[in-house]
Amino acid sequence: MRWNPITSREEALTHLETVAIPHPWRRSIGLLDDDDDEDRSIGYISIFPGSGDDRSRANVGYILAAEYWGQGIVTAALRIAVSTVFADLPEVVRLQALVEIEHRASQRVLEKAGFLREGLLRKYGYCKGEIRDLFIYSLLSTDQRRI
Repeated sequence: MRWNPITSREEALTHLETVAIPHPWRRSIGLLDDDDDEDRSIGYISIFPGSGDDRSRANVGYILAAEYWGQGIVTAALRIAVSTVFADLPEVVRLQALVEIEHRASQRVLEKAGFLREGLLRKYGYCKGEIRDLFIYSLLSTDQRRI
C-alpha cells in the first residue's frame, strides 16, 4: 500500500464513506465464513477510469489482508475484474498498474492476470513519504485472449 494502514474503527468508517463508497469501480474480495455463513471482505480490486482525453485508460489497484497473501486470491479476483471491466466501462481500452520495483509478489499477480510490464518509471511516485521507482504494467482490451 502507498498509505499507512487503517488502525481504528473511526478511520475505517471515514475511509468507507469518503473513498470506498463513492469510488467509480471497486469490487470487494469476499470470503464466506463456513462457521457462521457470513460473507466478509478481505480486500478489493479498484479500477479508476480517467476522464476527458484520458478516458481510454484506467488505473488498477488491489489490496488483500496479509493473512491471505500467497494463495492466488488476488490473481483470481483480478482476472474476474478484467473480464467485466471492459464491458462495464466501454470507453476504457487500457488498464494500467504501477508497482514498486521491490514488490515482486504484486508484479507476479499482474503477470499471471495477463498484464505486460512496459517499463521502469524512475522516481515516479511517493510511497509512505518516500519517492520511489515504479514499474508500469498494462493490459489492453484486445489482450484479453492472453488471460
